[in-house]
Amino acid sequence: MSKLVYLVPLFPLVGFLINGLGRKQLGKSLTALIGSGAVLASFVVSWLIFNETRAESSPVIVTLFDFIKTATVDIPFAFQVDRLSALFLLVITGVGFLIHVYSASYMHEESNEHYARYFSYLNLFVFSMLLLVLGANYLILFIGWEGVGLCSYLLIGYWFKNHEYGNAARKAFVMNRIGDLGFLLGLFFILQQFGSLTFTTVFPQAGSAGTGMLTLITLLLFIGATGKSAQIPLYTWLPDAMAGPTPVSALIHAATMVTAGIYMIARSNILYTLAPASQTVVAITGLATALLAATIALKQNDIKKVLAYSTVSQLGYMFLGLGVGAFTGAVFHVITHAFFKALLFLGAGSVIHALHHEQDIRRMGGLGGKMPVTHWTFLAGCIAIAGIPPFSGFFSKDEILMHAFAAHPLYYVLGLVGALLTAFYMFRLYAMTFRGSFRGTQEQAQHLHESPRAMTLPLVVLAVLAVVAGFAGIPALFAADAHWLQNYLAPVFAESATYATAHDVAHSTEWILLAVSVALILAVVAYAWNRFSKQPETGEASGFGRLLAQKWYVDELYDTIITKPLNGFARFSNRFVEKSGIDGVVNGVGKTVLWGGRQLRLLQSGQVGSYVLWMVLGLLLFLVLSISF
Repeated sequence: MSKLVYLVPLFPLVGFLINGLGRKQLGKSLTALIGSGAVLASFVVSWLIFNETRAESSPVIVTLFDFIKTATVDIPFAFQVDRLSALFLLVITGVGFLIHVYSASYMHEESNEHYARYFSYLNLFVFSMLLLVLGANYLILFIGWEGVGLCSYLLIGYWFKNHEYGNAARKAFVMNRIGDLGFLLGLFFILQQFGSLTFTTVFPQAGSAGTGMLTLITLLLFIGATGKSAQIPLYTWLPDAMAGPTPVSALIHAATMVTAGIYMIARSNILYTLAPASQTVVAITGLATALLAATIALKQNDIKKVLAYSTVSQLGYMFLGLGVGAFTGAVFHVITHAFFKALLFLGAGSVIHALHHEQDIRRMGGLGGKMPVTHWTFLAGCIAIAGIPPFSGFFSKDEILMHAFAAHPLYYVLGLVGALLTAFYMFRLYAMTFRGSFRGTQEQAQHLHESPRAMTLPLVVLAVLAVVAGFAGIPALFAADAHWLQNYLAPVFAESATYATAHDVAHSTEWILLAVSVALILAVVAYAWNRFSKQPETGEASGFGRLLAQKWYVDELYDTIITKPLNGFARFSNRFVEKSGIDGVVNGVGKTVLWGGRQLRLLQSGQVGSYVLWMVLGLLLFLVLSISF
């Protein structure tokens, strides 16, 4: 089945072409069927490939054609099917399909043409991400990498007539280009060092490369990851990406774009293992991002903004895991996060749909009784992300924290603080949305209703996955050799394991750390539940809370030190360099020629006496010059 892997990205690509080219002719039902069916077909093939990889640990390379072939460089257009790519295929197509089904109802108010445009963009997004994870070399990965960047721009700015939404899309595009420059430079150094970009050629040679070169390469690749996966300092685009439709937010945050950086580093695990300085940078950046984003989420009142900063924070945990060598733990958290974050975003979309596009949680409350399916599934997502056992987030988050403790106890302490902040802001969000009494308008109260089945069914499926997915990674603390995911991914990270320094934590220590973290999280959850159910925040934040509500003024800082100076330089260049300088010279030459032509034209007067005079003067000038020389 692996030989037919090209079908996985092909189906969404065909769906994109049909819906895109036929957007004016297709009805909404047919558009949704084509868009959703294409991703479902990819999921079926992905499932068959996944089952095949469970029995075969060696990667399968499927070469489609020669892409770049010279005397010294051979880069084929090829796919690599192994356990890591198969796992990501399942997540992308599975969660992506549920988001497509949800979108069919959520976007039903759009006109036929825009409805088809939306689904064509979604299919292209899925295609690009599948290309990214299937690439057998860094170049194919980079093509998919750029593809998801383009699709994020198209979908964030889907309502392009809104100027603010257009600015948000442009911000995402520009920030990702900054990161992509670092990524591209990293590829050039890989090609220079190893003579190839193909994984199966580069990785076996990694041990013979110098530490300095590996550090340079991995740091450049990490710059790309900070842009795509929204880490400090290139994280501010992701919260603004909420400008797009809510299902788009779910797709970006759960199954596609922001996981690209995690996948790339996990795929390049041997390079990072051999560059410990880069791993330290990755860990510290991830931890700092997790804490910064969590503090900002504490005082956000837009339901989608809370979830957006939550994603930035959770991505920080994934990078922390990668930085301390917990590659399986980071991938594990990608999977569980995909389930509960897609659930939370789609749940938020259900609330927004019921309240006619209201997104301020200060004007919500008491929705639990009116929207029971949304309420209970959203609660399941909150429990999972908070890390309460036995929900999925508990297993994946604690695996990262245990590895962090083994690497350095300070990592664990700061990581635990971030987890407590996560529990607080998520249950603040839950209580202010679903508990207490309704604080919206009377008209909204009269029309409150549960969302259609096409929207609630994906919520139920994702809620089940958010509950049970953690059992794929039961730690040895509970049962020996019960960590299925670790065993499954062992061949992918086997070479890194031979170089990595072992940091074992005694089971007794693990039990203590586990008990402390769970007890603290439960206490924080109980406090937030009780406080915000009875006394929800309805006004503006003040004091330190205002600083958090304004996101530490990072956007304003960027605007002051980067955007405004660059805009000022652009205006100066436009006026004095381009218009007065370049345009002045070019236009001056043109004006001089025109003026000269107008003056010479006056010589053609048509009077014979004038012509005779010029002839005589010409002869005299000729005689003078002849005598002189």
